[in-house]
Amino acid sequence: MSESQALITNDAVVFGILMLILAGIFQTSASANPKLKRFYSIVPMLLLCYFIPSLLTTFNIVDGEHSQLYFVASRYLLPACLVLLTLSVDLREIIRLGWKPVAMFLAGTIGVIIGGPLAILITSTFAPELVGGAGPDAVWRGMTTIAGSWIGGGANQAAMYEIFGPSDQLYSVMITIDVIVAEVWMAFLLIGIGKQAAINKFFRADSSAVDRLRDKMEHYSLSITRVPSTADLMIILGIGFGATALAHGLADIIAPFIQENAPGLNRFSLTSGFFWLIVIATAIGVGLSFTRLREYEGAGASKIGSIFIFVLVATIGLKMDILAIGQYPGLFMVGAIWMIIHIAILLVVGYIIRAPYFFLAIGSKANIGGAASAPVLAAAFHPALAPVGVLLAVLGYILGTYGAWLSGILMQMVAAG
Repeated sequence: MSESQALITNDAVVFGILMLILAGIFQTSASANPKLKRFYSIVPMLLLCYFIPSLLTTFNIVDGEHSQLYFVASRYLLPACLVLLTLSVDLREIIRLGWKPVAMFLAGTIGVIIGGPLAILITSTFAPELVGGAGPDAVWRGMTTIAGSWIGGGANQAAMYEIFGPSDQLYSVMITIDVIVAEVWMAFLLIGIGKQAAINKFFRADSSAVDRLRDKMEHYSLSITRVPSTADLMIILGIGFGATALAHGLADIIAPFIQENAPGLNRFSLTSGFFWLIVIATAIGVGLSFTRLREYEGAGASKIGSIFIFVLVATIGLKMDILAIGQYPGLFMVGAIWMIIHIAILLVVGYIIRAPYFFLAIGSKANIGGAASAPVLAAAFHPALAPVGVLLAVLGYILGTYGAWLSGILMQMVAAG
């Protein structure tokens, strides 16, 4: 590993800077200052939580590539927050949302699967050199890793890297394209939240089921709300990290067992320890929602889970180098075409089935972003809706590697064509 040339390389210092940034964003977003209120009515707070940390990497103040903060946040804080966010979930009410959220999720998955091959086909008509290459440097091989990330997440992305074998340099470029294109789309989704009434009207959508779920879960939360004691907070942390420990322990047993006895299942991410970590943590949280532990929502379980998510978001921002757009403009254009196809399919299906904007947004982010982004976006609609994002994201992990593998085969066929 090459030595970092960044100004700050100590992760303890970087973490402190990230927490100060988050504190500043939360402080200003809650301000009564009219100018700040106007600013945050245009620029979503969550977008700043990604963007400002990215500037630290872009200007070489910190080294996002070598920092271990994302690894810690994704392996420790993410599973803990999934448990705490699903602790009070009302599964029956989520089921009552019906088939439309699943339909929008599958529409997003199809958009990613066929979007990659179509992007190669479209680009090859006017700039074939952008989607060329041979052997490990073949662009289509690198794009399979984006497909894995955009259907499920990091575990699926890593699986595509192992299956299709792009070069390390190409893989690095594709990670940058993946993150930046996905976060640009995230910015548009966040902006759309403020315009969801107009979007729902255009789609002729009935959002009453979403409103009912939001109101019921919010009412439940308010009915059990209390001033948390030190014991409450310690128990909440014990639930979150205890479940994380159990999820890690089981994942360390299940993944190697499947790898040894059924290695062919790696196409479905079933040999990935991270996949089992996310699935088990979510299952524990849903299971605990049927016990009295769900009443710790009243002491702030989901609020602590949300804090963990925002820390994760900031560490994701560290991995973004916005100047990379200028270094690889052609490949970013390919990624943008791919994303536009994904969006177009979502819009068409959403209009046909009259899906509320919430279903469109979460259906997309449960694919593109997975467990790290879907609950964040759902919580931006309303904190009580975060579990919907969690559960759809798990579905993304299950389908991710298979869908990305299919997309990779199609991209190979188009590139060879």
